[in-house]
Parts: sequence; structure tokens; C-alpha cells
Amino acid sequence: MAVFVWDKHKQPLMPCSEKRARLLLDRGRAVVHKRYPFTIRLKDRVGGETQPLRLGLDPGSKTTGLALMRESAGEQRHVLCLFDLVHRGYQIKKALQQRAAFRRRRRTANLRYRAPRFDNRTRKAGWLPPSLQHRVDTVMAWVQRLSKLAPITGISQELVRFDTQQLDNPEISGVEYQQGTLLGYEVREYLLEKWGRECAYCGTADTPLEMEHVVPRSRGGCNRVSNLTIACHDCNQAKDSLPLATFFATDKGLKKRLKANGLSAGARLERVQRQLKQPLRDANAVNATRWALFNALNATGLPVAVTSGGRTKYNRQRLDIPKTHALDAACVGAFDLLHDWTVPTLTIKCTGRGSYQRTRLTKHGFPRGYLMRQKQVHGFQTGDMVKAIVPTGKKAGTHAGRVAVRKTGSFNIQTEQGAVQGISHKYCTVIQRGDGYGYHLTPPVNHKGGAGKAVA
Repeated sequence: MAVFVWDKHKQPLMPCSEKRARLLLDRGRAVVHKRYPFTIRLKDRVGGETQPLRLGLDPGSKTTGLALMRESAGEQRHVLCLFDLVHRGYQIKKALQQRAAFRRRRRTANLRYRAPRFDNRTRKAGWLPPSLQHRVDTVMAWVQRLSKLAPITGISQELVRFDTQQLDNPEISGVEYQQGTLLGYEVREYLLEKWGRECAYCGTADTPLEMEHVVPRSRGGCNRVSNLTIACHDCNQAKDSLPLATFFATDKGLKKRLKANGLSAGARLERVQRQLKQPLRDANAVNATRWALFNALNATGLPVAVTSGGRTKYNRQRLDIPKTHALDAACVGAFDLLHDWTVPTLTIKCTGRGSYQRTRLTKHGFPRGYLMRQKQVHGFQTGDMVKAIVPTGKKAGTHAGRVAVRKTGSFNIQTEQGAVQGISHKYCTVIQRGDGYGYHLTPPVNHKGGAGKAVA
């Protein structure tokens, strides 16, 4: 993974390799500015030549992929850094619903005769719910942060991931991505996301999957996406024109495959029937925020190139690249070759900066405990990245990660291996102050790893 570089006046230069950054630090020519993402500042250089850098974005409902790439002649890209930005939109929605329920209970009990005022509020044009606005804001925060760390010259965004109107009618004409080499990629990509990239019937993964009509065409089934699923070749051939319940009850080959995967026929049938009725919540979240994100990216002044999810998948399969959010971001747009994509991915999890609420409540809204009034303990605050060197005892060793403080001075540290509890503040050193995010590095994915290489 490349290291970000600033010059003497904190202006971004071209990222360098880890080896070169280590040499610059050892020779005293640079100092560490930030740990996550790792950034150094040169002490003896001002300005320098830069090359075109492109930031790829793959917006998602739960996780957004980001990829920083260097562009070279011949439509070639060289991956420098990969990021997975994990959103917390559902936590925000749940917290707002709980707050509204508590407020409603109080006002119903104490102000039952007051006139309703919920219709008095006005919303400006383009308003988004807080859980959706959070996705736009966090992506833009990291676009601006990366723009300060590297000389980015262009942005590529996957604008159309799932078009629900066209998914209801896959035969719709006049759309660019349903012509030529990209025919059908949008529908297949949606089905793979919906069914978890495994056979809907037997649960087999890491095998080529085919589109399947749940209610066969010969029995009146339609081509709407609600009647489509994905299945392995054996299940697709065995089901043929059988009704779903009959297929699960009579096919012996299916029962053998289910047993091999540790699944039961009854539970799998219920899952398929339940999944068919699953709402397009994640697809709607992406569709609701895509134009807001596009307009926000345009406001940065950088040229923004947009493309569809079908183009992204076409590039990924053409180059035999595994499916991850970050690698999807690297495959956004039109290009010929992608080099050096086997680099670690920095996972950035949105954690927030704490809460003003100092009273913890039960599920019924009654107090169950109180937090201390101050957020800092012995100079540490929940969310700081710390390094603890414990000399003796059961927890002897070096522990690095996100800290959760206690008033007693005995902290918990969330490391990549798990939580370590009861670490004294005397052994802790701040690596980076809390900024509302948690960080950990994921090893690179090769051709044999990842989810999606064997899925067609």
C-alpha cells in the first residue's frame, strides 16, 4: 500500500512505496504526520512533479469502495491504495426511531391535548433522511481528505448500480448498457447481490451461477426480477419446469447437495420464499443518494466521470479480478489494463464521535445508568488509536487499536485480533487522536481468494 507524502509546506506530492518512506524516516528527511492513512511530511523539499491520479468510487448501501490509481498511457491504471468505507446509516436510523418513540411516549402521557406539529416543518429541495445523508457526507469527507493527501486530478463514480424500473422489465430497449457486450450485466449483478452470490436452492458457492425462473415460463412465470433467482447448473437443469415446492420435495440430487452443505430442505425452501419478497432497501438507498453524491462531487471542481454497475462488472470479469468493494472502485469506468491491484485494503469504519446523551435507558425509556460527565480520562478519549506495551501479567505484550476509556483508568483496546480488556492507562500511548473512524488493514486478495471470481 502506497504512503502519502506532503512537502515542507503541507502540499501533496506523489505517494511513495513503503520502503522509500522507511528510508526517508530513517535518514531524518521526513516525519510521520498521520498513521491512518499513513502520511509523511518531507522536511527538505518544496513542490515537485506529479502524475495524473484518479479516485474511483463504488457507492454502496453499507460499504463504499474507494481506490486511488495512477493513470498512464494506453488507458492503463496502477492501483496505489484501496479503501473500504463502512457506513453506519442503519445505526443512525435505529437511534432516531428510538428517540422518536421516547419523545412520543412523553408527549402522549403529558401533553395529550397539544395540537400536532409534525406537519409544520418544511424541508428544502433535495432533502435526504439523516441515515442517507450520512452516506453522502462520509464519502465526501474522505474524498476531500484524500484530495489533500494526494494530487487527485479526476474522479470516476459508479452512478447507476441498480435501476429498479428497468429491473422490473429486463427487455426494456434504448438503454446503452443493455446493448453489445454489456447485455444483461445489470440484472445479473443485482441477482448476485440479492442472493449472496450462491445457489439459491442448494447453497453452493464458488461455482458458475445461472439465472433461473422461480415460476417457470411454461407455468405462467414472467421475466420480472421478482421472479428471477440464481442457481448452479445442476439445480437449474433438475428444476426445469417443476414448481418450487415440488422440486424441494422430490429431487434427490438437491437433497444430497443440501446435506453436503449442511442445510435442510425445509429451511432452504422457506429462505427462498422469504428472499423473493425481500424489499429493494439497499438498492433504494443507493438510488436515493447517487445524484446527491454526484452533485457534491461536481462541486469539488474535479472532473467527474460516471459509469454503470454493468461496466464495472464487465471490467472485473474481463481482467479476472475478485469482487470486493475496493476492487470494484478500481474497475469503475473505461480502461484497458489494471496493474498492482493485489495491495492491502484499509477498512475505515464510521464510529461517530460519541454521544451527548449521558443517561443510558432501558428499551422502555427508563434510566438504567449514567455516564461520567467528562469524555477524557488521563488524556485519553474513546476512539483514540493507542499502543499499549504491557511488561508483565496475563496480558503482557504489545496491543494496538481503538481504545474505550473508563473512569477507573482501566481501558479496553479493540485490536485486529479482538478486544483486550483491563489495560492500565500507564501502559498506553496515543498513536492518533480519534476522528470518528476505526481503522484496520485487510490483507490483499489474490486470484484464488475473494468472493466473485467463480461467479458468472
